[in-house]
Amino acid sequence: MNPGLTPRVALLLLVPPLMWAGNALIGRMMAGQVPPLALNAMRWAAALVLLLPLGWCALATADRRRQIAARWRELALLGGLGVGAYNALQYVALTTSTPVNVTLIAASVPLWMMLIGVALYREHPRPLQWLGAALSALGVLVVLLRGEASQLASLRLVPGDLWMLLAALSWALYSWQLARPPASLAGAARPRWDWAEFLLIQVLFGLAWAGGAAGLEAAFATTAPAVASDALPGWTIALVVGFLAIGPSVLAYRCWGLGVAAVGPALAGFFANLTPLLAALMSAALLGEPPRLYHGAAFALIVGGIVASSRR
Repeated sequence: MNPGLTPRVALLLLVPPLMWAGNALIGRMMAGQVPPLALNAMRWAAALVLLLPLGWCALATADRRRQIAARWRELALLGGLGVGAYNALQYVALTTSTPVNVTLIAASVPLWMMLIGVALYREHPRPLQWLGAALSALGVLVVLLRGEASQLASLRLVPGDLWMLLAALSWALYSWQLARPPASLAGAARPRWDWAEFLLIQVLFGLAWAGGAAGLEAAFATTAPAVASDALPGWTIALVVGFLAIGPSVLAYRCWGLGVAAVGPALAGFFANLTPLLAALMSAALLGEPPRLYHGAAFALIVGGIVASSRR
């Protein structure tokens, strides 16, 4: 057992997958209630309000603001991928796909990270990493085929599954930007931002993308949104946005950072892959969408791929 994995650290690492599963569940519940790109913009606008008291030092002085201005291209890319793209695409995916499918496809991010590493960063994976990638890809394929190999010849994908594949790719690119920042964000010249300051800066840039996307969504809507008979009251939507801002946006980010610092990313990754399992349990209990046998097979394949990739 990893000596750093105390009960406190285990609890910290359980919070993010619980929040991420809840995020997927809420994204599905809000389909038809709030447009997906608007939901993303509302979420991060509320998160910005929460982060300002924690990370305001990043904007407090003219010198600090100049540090941000000097790096605006890289920070805009980080905000666009992590805040503007990934979450927005996930909410779009959840209008036609299920929380279980979405979180299983999201669990394939290590596969896309490895492929991006090969293509853009000249990272050469070990044979076990290729095996892990193959297992993860097979797990995603099982989800896309709904567990029926006979559908391969006449594969018809749910649009949400394709959107989630694109979201997973955007998160993999975002992760590489964090791991291998450009020269202007790396080295001794990098400002000493703490977690709240760095997240605040990303959200500021990401909101420009998210707000613009929400504006285009509203401008190009072909018809005015109909008021459903079961439409949620405004206060319920406000509570939902509040949860998305506090839980998946801030609390999960902070708990994840503390957990990874304590036990390392490899062990933390196993906790992250509890997200599909938790999403399946929540969907069965609250949405009446019980998991199927192929979901379990896909989960086993994806986790097996990550185990294989992380072995020395």
